Formats: sequence, structure tokens, C-alpha cells
Amino acid sequence: MSNDLYQAALDYLYSFVDYSVERSYRYSADVFELQRVRDLLHEMGDPQQEFRSFHIAGTKGKGSVSSLIASVLQAAGYRVGLYTSPHLIRFNERIQIDGASISDDEFVKLVNLIKPAVASVENLTLFEIVTAMAFKHFARQGVDYSVVEVGLGGRLDATNVLLPMVSVITSLSYDHMHLLGESLTDIAREKAGIIKTGVPIILAPQQHEALKTVEAIAKERDARMVLVGREWLFSPGSHDLDGQSLYIWSREEQPLMDAYVESAGGEEWAPPKYWIPLLGYHQVINAAVAYAALAEAVKCGLDLPNGSIRKGFQSVVWPGRFQILSRRPVLIIDSAHNRESALKLRIALDDYFPGQPVTLIFGASADKDIEGMLTELLPRVSTLIVTRAEHPRAEEPERLAAIGHSHGVAVEQFEDIETALAFALQNAGEEDVILVAGSIFVAGQVLSAWQAMQMASPQNQED
Repeated sequence: MSNDLYQAALDYLYSFVDYSVERSYRYSADVFELQRVRDLLHEMGDPQQEFRSFHIAGTKGKGSVSSLIASVLQAAGYRVGLYTSPHLIRFNERIQIDGASISDDEFVKLVNLIKPAVASVENLTLFEIVTAMAFKHFARQGVDYSVVEVGLGGRLDATNVLLPMVSVITSLSYDHMHLLGESLTDIAREKAGIIKTGVPIILAPQQHEALKTVEAIAKERDARMVLVGREWLFSPGSHDLDGQSLYIWSREEQPLMDAYVESAGGEEWAPPKYWIPLLGYHQVINAAVAYAALAEAVKCGLDLPNGSIRKGFQSVVWPGRFQILSRRPVLIIDSAHNRESALKLRIALDDYFPGQPVTLIFGASADKDIEGMLTELLPRVSTLIVTRAEHPRAEEPERLAAIGHSHGVAVEQFEDIETALAFALQNAGEEDVILVAGSIFVAGQVLSAWQAMQMASPQNQED
């Protein structure tokens, strides 16, 4: 496949107005509405009706939950489509089947295939077109199930044309407030827009006002709600830098769990134990949410062979989320990009690397809560390195440096990520942890730069 043909296909997609990359835009029915997507999909033959789906919304964790569900379905022998956004390194990552990104050749064919349909619908956005592309690709490739992550919000998101088998809402916190609302109630109402009449909704543990909002909408739409932490319970097990174990049991099994705990494990019954390679306590919660979604899908007709969940959890791959690229020195990339996720990141740091000095490479989009993120992270940081991703929403390093200085930390400033990473690696002590956070775009560029460094290292060169 010619690089020119692939780039031309990308350029065609990027030629459409994409409200998601502008600094000021409206998330409202006059800009984002579902009829355009329905019309586009109808022109394509309504491919979304040719497979069953899981639909996942939330502020944080929706990508991890999506990847966990997809991995289990694949372990069960199904052909599985996974649609997520944004991508870490290459656009193709957004559309995957059985863990493999769409090939450049298939990508170009798909873009050319959908052009006539796109031309027949006015005012389409990039995300709407790519969503329809994903559904068309899944139908053409004969997937059994698709796992679809919401792009923004829920109610007006292009993915909300689906009638899924199960809907999921992961952890809700403050993000995109200028679009979704200033309160958790407003944000929860937008996310709960994915709830469909009669379709079960799995809800991660939530703050009180978010929980009450989702509960009310689920009741109004006659959608069975399964709350993780109430109907399904969970507990972390052991953990190390390779992964962690967890236990999951039902509310009905709680008396058995009580007896198990009281007997220090001496009872015949024991809660099911699972292992995941994803790090951080928040991933234990995400695994429990994925488990609950799959258990509900079984009630709706999904055939899940014994051992599929354990096998799928063990083999899940979801890069860029507290991902350890190196252990000498420690180099971690993370996609935390709001205050709540930054707090969870700091907790994970204290859990896995207690007392070790941290150098933070930080870049963020201008519309994010930069002050909030740095307020959570900087008490754990000895040196702050600010930089920017190659993205139109990226905040200028000068402003990031000013915020860092206001917190009283040492700040280094670089215009490009590759230079920032090289500086951090050159100046890292043996006990230092280099942490990359603030934006998925920054995490992706560091991952790409690190991979290039490894390819160029002497041990990878032929004699």
C-alpha cells in the first residue's frame, strides 16, 4: 500500500469540520445531532444492525472497560470489533478486529467505499464519518460482537445510534465542563443519554449525585440498572509491576464471602480470582465493571464458555495507561487528563513506587483543568518538565511552566516531546521515576519516541 494513498485517505477525513479539535465549540443539538449519522449509515446499508454490541460511556475508564470486554469475547472464540478514540500513535488504532488495527490497505478501501454516502449527507464531522466507517468495517468483516466506546458525552454522540445488548457507564467526574455542564448531575445526565428502553445499564461506583441522576433515567426508560459495588462486589488482591489480582462476587454470595473472610480462607467456597496486566486500583474497578457487563450479557443470550473471562482478562492489552516502558530507569506513560484521573495516578505512584523521586513530563490540551491536574500531581514531583504535543489544542509550554512555578517546583521547558524525553532520561538517577501525563497525545508521542530510541539502540543494530 502506497503511503501516498494512505495519507490521501487521512487527508480526506481530516478535511471535514471536526468540532472535537477546536478550542471553543458547542456540544448542542444544532451542532451534534444523531440524524446525520443515521442518514449516513442508512446510505451505507445500516451496517450497525448486522452485529450485537456493547456501548460504553463515562469520564474515565471507558477505554479500559471496552478493551477488557473485547478481550474476553475474543477469548470466548468470537470475532470482535473494537472502536475507541482517540488513538495513541496511528489513526488505524481506532478501528480494531480481534486486537489488530485496521490495515492501511483496508483503511484506504473503506474510505473510498464510503465517499459516495458521505457526499449525500451535509455537515458531517470527522467523528461521525469514522464511526460509520467502523460499523461498516465490522459488518464487512463479519464480526459477532462490537465493543464501542463513546467519543464525547453520550446523548448526542455519534455512537448513540446503536441499540446495544448492554450499555455501560464507567466512572464519572469533571471533564469537558464547558460542553457537558458544570455539575456532576449535568455530566451524568449527558452520559446517561446512552440508556435505551429495555437495555440493561451497568454502572460503575459513582458519587451520590451522579448515581441518583443515572438511577432516575434508567427507571424512566425501564432499563434494568446493575450497580457495581452493590449487585457485584470486588476486592483487590496482590499486585506487582507485571499486574494485579482481584476477586469478584455477587451480592447473593456476600454471606459466603463473610464466612470465607472470617475463616481466613478455610471455607470450601472461595470468591473467583482474576488477574489483569493493567496497573492501579482503578483498573480493579474497571475489571469489575467489565465483568458485570459480561454477566448481564449472558442473561441476554451471550454464550460465554468457562474460563473465558479469566483468559480474556489475563491477555488484555490497553497501552498508555500507567504503562511501564522501562524499569531502569523507570519510565511510565499515562493518559490522565483531568483532576480525578491525576489523583488516581498519584495514588498509583505511591502504591508502586513509594518514596521514589518523580520527574514529570507534562503536556495538556488548553481546554483541560491543567491547574487541577498539577495540584494533584506536583506534591509528588521533584522536577517538572513541560512540553506540548503536535496537536492544535495543545497548551503552550510557557503557561504550563508558569503554573508549575506557582507551585514552587523546579521547571524545565521544551517545545517538543522528543527533546523533553531525552533530557529526562539523561538526567534520571537510579531511583528516579519518569512519569508522562496530561494528555493521550503526549503519551502517544512519548511511546513513539521511545520505540524509535529502542530501534536505534546498539543492541538492535546488525554488526
